[in-house]
Amino acid sequence: MAEGSGAGGSPEAAAGSTGGGGWRRPHGPLQRYYGPSATEAAEATLDPTDINEPHFDPEVSYRTLFGADTGRLEPFAATLATRYFELLERRLALERGLGDTSLLVRALDRFHRRLQALLELLPAGAAAAATLVARAARERVDRYLRALQTFFLGCLGDVRQALAAPRPAGKEGPGLPDLLATLATSVLGQLKAVLAYVQLFTARDVAFASLPYFKGEFCVTAVREGLVVAFVRWLCRTARGFADGPAERGAPAAPPALLLLLARLCLDYESSTISYILTLTDEQFPPQDSGPPVTPGPALCAEARAAAQRLLDHYVQVQGAAVAQMLRKSVETRDWLGTVEPRNVRAVMKRVVEDITAIDVQVGQLFEEGVRRAQSSDSSRRAFSVYSSSRAPSRYAPSYTPSAPMDTHLLSNIQKLFSERIDIFSPVEFNKVSVLTGIIKISLKTLLECVRLRTLGRFGLQQVQVDGHYLQLYLWRFASDERVVQGLLDEVAASAAHRCLDPVPMEHSVVELICERG
Repeated sequence: MAEGSGAGGSPEAAAGSTGGGGWRRPHGPLQRYYGPSATEAAEATLDPTDINEPHFDPEVSYRTLFGADTGRLEPFAATLATRYFELLERRLALERGLGDTSLLVRALDRFHRRLQALLELLPAGAAAAATLVARAARERVDRYLRALQTFFLGCLGDVRQALAAPRPAGKEGPGLPDLLATLATSVLGQLKAVLAYVQLFTARDVAFASLPYFKGEFCVTAVREGLVVAFVRWLCRTARGFADGPAERGAPAAPPALLLLLARLCLDYESSTISYILTLTDEQFPPQDSGPPVTPGPALCAEARAAAQRLLDHYVQVQGAAVAQMLRKSVETRDWLGTVEPRNVRAVMKRVVEDITAIDVQVGQLFEEGVRRAQSSDSSRRAFSVYSSSRAPSRYAPSYTPSAPMDTHLLSNIQKLFSERIDIFSPVEFNKVSVLTGIIKISLKTLLECVRLRTLGRFGLQQVQVDGHYLQLYLWRFASDERVVQGLLDEVAASAAHRCLDPVPMEHSVVELICERG
């Protein structure tokens, strides 16, 4: 082989410039094999449009190749970008569950970072990309809100199941304080976990977190108002629905213990939980001073307190109606004209005292004792008369004449003018004494109205006298004011005397003996 004929040398140098041997200039693969000659290499200029060379410049290449035809190229590129965004939105819409939020954030972050490189070529894509990322974040927050609602309903179902579960003999189930603590802790923990997941959208290492939307509107409108405030309001409405909403046909009514537990939950939200949640949200998602308005904490607390008040009022009405139903049946199903002389307290009165005692224990598990008016020293021993407490039985009973009922009725009405009016269905306070007072008022008022509709004989009147004294002995200690119990029982006795054909009361010592023996 002649010198210079290999890859290390140039055939042009070996054969001379005249090519006496018929040398031809290499081309195609041979040109790439031999490379340019020294003369060509010296005279060659750098081509920035050559994508295979290290000196490739994309901007110069774009302007060189397409600069004269931007009128059609840019709309075409914008159309392709729009179709690309639509495909991404379709893909995001296929995500039905919550999935892995961190994976979604990483995908959106990668999409946003890669799109930043094309902003100079496609400036219109920046707004579309920001809108797509913001919409994906809002949809994820909405799904978290629905997940929180489903979780709370599941917790309520567990509570109802625990309240309705049968208890084996000698074994007690979880008490109301334990159920309340479990419910409150579970809901609050789930809400904090959701906030931690949502906070991934505003992490410092996420590129789109620097967008104005994620610094202002996302923190306030989407997270604080759309997630936290919306969930608290929904929780209060759901709890209040057990008292306001009519029960569906065939659906079991909410157990009274559940009403009491939800009232305590809403009251705890009003006193501490709402302020804690809002403070935590503002720390993790700080709102801007010039951002959209937010729901103030006191307004949200007022909604929770209103829900608690409605639930507690409904609890009193339900429990009062249950006790009143027993009293109504006991009065309506008895022959008060033909009854025998009383020797015992009727069983229904003992059942009433037992139920009131059980309610006192139940309410005392969740609410404080409350304040009672100072009782007199002989509250449990006070005489129960068939006449009003302002009238002495010895004055009217011996000389009972046909005009005496008119005088008795007149004196009773005069006394009502100067006595304190008892509001039966007044709102109750958040303490045990107020709740029990409301239940007792409903029960005794029902007893009063039932007695007014009956006609009694002598022994029927005496039976009412015995039953009333028995209730007096035990119910006064549950009420906030013993005068409420005494006043209603006095009205029951007076009404029984008015409806009696032979109003001869029983001696008080005999009444006391029967009640003590009962």
